[in-house]
Amino acid sequence: MEIEANPLNSLVPLNHHNHLRTSFDLSVYFIAGPENLKPDDTFQNLLSKAIAGGITFFQLRSKTASAREIMELGRIAAEEIKKAGKSEQIALVIDDRLDIALALRAEGVKIDGVHLGQSDIPVEFAREMLGENAIVGLSARSEELFDYVKNFKPGIVDYLGAGPLHETQTKPDCGLVNGVVIERTFDEIQKLKTLSPLPIVVGGGVKAEDLPRLKATGIDGFFVVSAIASSDDPFNATETLVNIWKN
Repeated sequence: MEIEANPLNSLVPLNHHNHLRTSFDLSVYFIAGPENLKPDDTFQNLLSKAIAGGITFFQLRSKTASAREIMELGRIAAEEIKKAGKSEQIALVIDDRLDIALALRAEGVKIDGVHLGQSDIPVEFAREMLGENAIVGLSARSEELFDYVKNFKPGIVDYLGAGPLHETQTKPDCGLVNGVVIERTFDEIQKLKTLSPLPIVVGGGVKAEDLPRLKATGIDGFFVVSAIASSDDPFNATETLVNIWKN
């Protein structure tokens, strides 16, 4: 009996949707999970408002929810993007959990890929499991950032996330090196963009007033959590960010 070398690959329907790997838009990158919701809000409501406001990329991230809960939120996210008619414009990735991305794709849910951190599963393995059409994003290293980015070989990873621009309570370990948070200056971000062979998205405490200077660095987009999720009007907050970035 011949054993298939990688049986999990058979779980990933490669042609179950058009692939955003070659056309994703990092410009307005929203990250959220259940722990980012206001007490009177729902995940579905928050995401539908952010989609209507103009986000271009969504990362589902939760460090507290169970695998089953994250799967359910992944289904909701894919459905909200589909309802808005944006399945071919807004990429949907799962933070950290390659297993959940694979399980949802096996169900036929439109999950475009994963976003991984430096201590998560290796990107090479994620690429092998998800196949050529998936998006694999990676948080860039905080220490030796410029050498790291300059020597990065394209092919496996599709974009790099960098930050924080400001220290942020949403992700207190963002940019943490030896107990100190290294914030990134606009000059560093510009240098990063110049050196990087990959698209770069920058975030960490980003607010509307940061966007003109961020845009001027030439980076491909910005990521936010609380600027949208903690807002009294997520639709308005998103639309404002979109308009400043575009104009």
